[in-house]
Parts: sequence; C-alpha cells; structure tokens
Amino acid sequence: MATQTTPITAGELDTRLTIAGRDFRSRLMVGTGKYASNEQMVRAIEASGAEVVTVAVRRVSLDRTKEEGVLYHLDPAHFFLLANTAGCYTADEAVRYARLARAAGFNEWVKLEVIGDQQTLLPDTAGLVEATRALAAEGFKVMAYTNDDLVSALRLEDAGAVAVMPLASPIGSGLGLLNPFAIRTIKHRLSVPVLVDAGVGTASDACVTMEQGVDGILMNTALAAAKDPVRMATAMRLAVEAGRLAYLAGRMERREVAVPSSPLGGMLDG
Repeated sequence: MATQTTPITAGELDTRLTIAGRDFRSRLMVGTGKYASNEQMVRAIEASGAEVVTVAVRRVSLDRTKEEGVLYHLDPAHFFLLANTAGCYTADEAVRYARLARAAGFNEWVKLEVIGDQQTLLPDTAGLVEATRALAAEGFKVMAYTNDDLVSALRLEDAGAVAVMPLASPIGSGLGLLNPFAIRTIKHRLSVPVLVDAGVGTASDACVTMEQGVDGILMNTALAAAKDPVRMATAMRLAVEAGRLAYLAGRMERREVAVPSSPLGGMLDG
C-alpha cells in the first residue's frame, strides 16, 4: 500500500523575504486604493496573504477613528502598514509627507514615490535620489519606486534605499512585464532587495515577473479593478509563490528540437 505523504508547502522550499533586517512571510505586497468599499478591500487583502500593505498618506485621512477611512479597517498588529508618498511631484513634497506619516503614527518605513509626469505617472528619478538621500539621513527605511533603469536603481541604492522597486509597466496600465531583461539586470547588480511595482495585471504577469528572480511584487490596481478582487487576490498569491519557486527550481533548457521525455534504451527491435 502506498505511503501517504504530507504536501510540501511553499514556505518549506524558500527563505523569507528580508528587507533592512526585517523578515516578511509573503513576497506579495498590496495597496489600498480604488476598491469599491472598505469591506471589499479588507477581504481582498486577506485573500492575498500579504503582510505589507501600503497607504497613500497624501490621499487618505490619517485619523484612525473614522470608520469611513482606510486606516480604521487595517489593524497594525495584523498588517505592516507602509506609508506611500503617491501623488507627490517633487522631492520636497515627498519628504514632507513621509515626515507627516511618521508623526501620525506610522513606522519609519516609507514607499517613496516622486512622479515626474502627470500623464504617464513615470517617476522623476533625480527627485527620487534627492528625497531618498534626505529621508535615509533622517532614519527612514526607504523603498523607492523607480523606472526599469539600472543607473537610476544603482543611484537609489547608493543614496540609502533599503529596497528598489522598478516598474513592470506604467502605474495602473495592467500591461505586465514589458522589459524582463532590464528587471533581471537590476536584480543582478543590486545588493538590496528588488521588488517590482506597478503594471502587473493578472496572475500570469505576476508569475512571469517572479520568474525573473526578483524578491517580491507590489500591486494595487490589478486587485481593486478586477471583476472579483477577492478571487484575483487569491490568484495573485498563488502566482507569486509559483513564480518564485519556478525561479528557484531553474527552468529546463530551451531547445529548438524535440527530445523524448522517456528513455529509448532497452526497447526491442522488430
């Protein structure tokens, strides 16, 4: 009789994500914007399995006592709340909102955004480096959202970022990973964690992105704008795990000829 075995979990096959000395159990991080309701937001976040949840401090009430506000529904004992400077267009503005978030009770971590163009929402890399250097000097742990550009990523690391977050494609586009080579190059060259942020639209995008060897993914619109955010959050959780494990496993070599999967030796002729 066959012996029944216990399935191996993803956690048993990988190490935890570590950023600035802190371990995180999930490699998927999620945002809080664009949901139809706070109840839907919480259900989707729970389904995603995410531990890190970003909050756009420029766009939400920082009063945790108001039931209509986002923060009322997010228990900091359950989620690691990461202040986000989304919507900031200058380094000075981003630094100001990071300080405001810390004064309002957030931790010293910040997901730093400095937007350079209102139409495409692409980052201002010079402003990012300036803001990163200023915030790191004040003790902030900066996770910097940037373009898929190696030189910018290296400058952000040099400025003191504890993680660099290149985009897969423009914010909210859902176009998926447009430049795998650039993402792999950034991951190969940086010593701090690399997490892809923006542009992932569905589970297959998340899986392909993680197969590049990056440390994690941050997403928001892909969940909130899905027809069923809770189901999509579940799919994204599984896709991130699958992509990570596929990267660690090492894919088979691509060949331009067919190779039989069963050995030919031992077959009888005639």
